[in-house]
Amino acid sequence: MSNDNFGPGGSDELLDKLAESRGQSDTLDAGTASTFDSFENIPLDDSAAFGRGEGVGEARETEGLSQGRIVVQRFFRHRGAVFGMILFAFAALLSFTAMGVGPIPGWWPHDVSTPYDVVNGGAPTMHMPTWLGGTGWVGLGPFPFGQNLIGQDNFAQVMKGIQTSIMVMFVIVIVAMIIGVVIGSLSGYYRGRLDNVLMRFTDLVITLPLIVIGAVLGKMVGTLPFKFNWSNATIAGIQQWMPLELAIVLGLVLWPGLARLTRSEFLRLREYEFVDSARVAGATDRRIMFKHILPNAMGVIIVNVTLLMSASVVLEAALSYLGFGITPPNVSLGLLISENQAAFNTRPWLFWWPGLFIIILALSANFVGDGLRDAFDPRTKRIPSQRKMDRAAKAAAVDAQPADATSGSAQ
Repeated sequence: MSNDNFGPGGSDELLDKLAESRGQSDTLDAGTASTFDSFENIPLDDSAAFGRGEGVGEARETEGLSQGRIVVQRFFRHRGAVFGMILFAFAALLSFTAMGVGPIPGWWPHDVSTPYDVVNGGAPTMHMPTWLGGTGWVGLGPFPFGQNLIGQDNFAQVMKGIQTSIMVMFVIVIVAMIIGVVIGSLSGYYRGRLDNVLMRFTDLVITLPLIVIGAVLGKMVGTLPFKFNWSNATIAGIQQWMPLELAIVLGLVLWPGLARLTRSEFLRLREYEFVDSARVAGATDRRIMFKHILPNAMGVIIVNVTLLMSASVVLEAALSYLGFGITPPNVSLGLLISENQAAFNTRPWLFWWPGLFIIILALSANFVGDGLRDAFDPRTKRIPSQRKMDRAAKAAAVDAQPADATSGSAQ
């Protein structure tokens, strides 16, 4: 800028320009303020919302609720998960009430191993109602699932096999969860040399063929007492508790997947600020791991535990079918299929019912795991179908009609 601008005339011209620009800005600010003031009188409702708006409805629904309550609501919205939970509960209640638990007797009168007189040629005595092609009302009869060649009740055996499968399932999950969570927590939190050692051991267990390892360990549990010439009472006790022993052995080889998932969650969560705050407050490593980090990782752990339940049911049935799992006098669904596979053409009902309940237990566990995954992860949202969107649009149009009619009459 030249020095002439700072002379008497130049300074007055410069001041006039500054005043003019200030007046324009004041006018703009006043207009903008008046515009924003006019917005205060507009009622804000759902119809005035615009933009993307993801999560607005869900945020209103979950406002004021705890995290556990939100997870429960999301789980019960998943129809497949609710159906799987009801199906699993039905199978469990039917088996445990029919055959009893321990010293508590059940309502079914027949035993598992006692042979009875053959009724109806060994065919199932259960009949369906008339509207489904039956002969009357629904009835079980003395042997609803039929009888085998020596007259044993197939219904009692299947119910006892369901009890065995459920017990094996939960024991496998408990053992695998304890080992997997502890190893994954230590590996993910401390990292370094301990992480390398634990993960290389985990990789070694993962590479081993699961069916082969389970078959070898199951066979060893059944043959070692005879090899070392143990007493008959000891052998009888081992055979009686064979399902529990097999479940513990299988749990010792099914933990690697859960350990790797737990490690990944700990590696992610240990960098969060709440861990630094707990460390600064003087919390020990054990308290930080199991009081602060582990509760935040329970969502992933619970989901994968439910999926492990499904895998354990199929694995136990496969080992028992091959003869390396549960052996008589115990009863298992896989063992029933193995014993009755020769009668598939003559008495197929002996093969159908155990296979059906294996599918029911495995599918219901998978459905529950799918629902828990959606419940714990808010990012997994179901897109509404076109039919639901059209129905919502029609409902919104019907609600808007009285307002339009009122505004038209007012005009």
